[in-house]
Amino acid sequence: MTAIEQTEAARPRGTRLPRRARRNQLLGAAQEVFVAQGYHAAAMDDIAERAGVSKPVLYQHFPGKLDLYLALLDQHCESLIQSVRTALASTTDNKQRVRATMDAYFVYVEDDGGAFRLVFESDLTNEPAVRERVDKVTNECAEAISEVIAEDTGLSPAESMLLASGLGGLAQVVARSWLHSDRSVPREQAVQLLTSLAWRGIAGFPLHGTDHH
Repeated sequence: MTAIEQTEAARPRGTRLPRRARRNQLLGAAQEVFVAQGYHAAAMDDIAERAGVSKPVLYQHFPGKLDLYLALLDQHCESLIQSVRTALASTTDNKQRVRATMDAYFVYVEDDGGAFRLVFESDLTNEPAVRERVDKVTNECAEAISEVIAEDTGLSPAESMLLASGLGGLAQVVARSWLHSDRSVPREQAVQLLTSLAWRGIAGFPLHGTDHH
């Protein structure tokens, strides 16, 4: 029995969920269906059935399948952006910042019910609204990293953004590769390997106003 089914079974018949709780329930069901089937194969019937509601109830909250998908994307894109920002703010030690940021990507792909697949492995990337959200999460994570690089190195915003895009792309691609390899390397070890690789590169740029790395 899924968590949704357990919740439904525990609630007395005739009890109506508050609107926000119902919306969250529908999003949870939709995520399970989209992750398992992909956007194109998923049907609103499947999502309604997974949530234990009628299709009219589903349509009261989301006018169509794309609206539902975009709501999930908004939720999970923001989750990664906030995780990266939190990692960067967690310490002033730059090597530990790199490690925390790399780990944020690994945690993101490992957890959250496969939500990263909706963001980075969507079968709907030709849809402009989806592409816009995927680009946003990539750009905002890079911008957060670039601010730290620019502040510490004195490199120009454009130069810092290039380096930040490289670090973010490295973290995302390697974390996904790690997950798809069935976590053949323990997460802590994988993060340490990636941190060593990234740090040996970024540490080559002197701190602003000093001659030291």
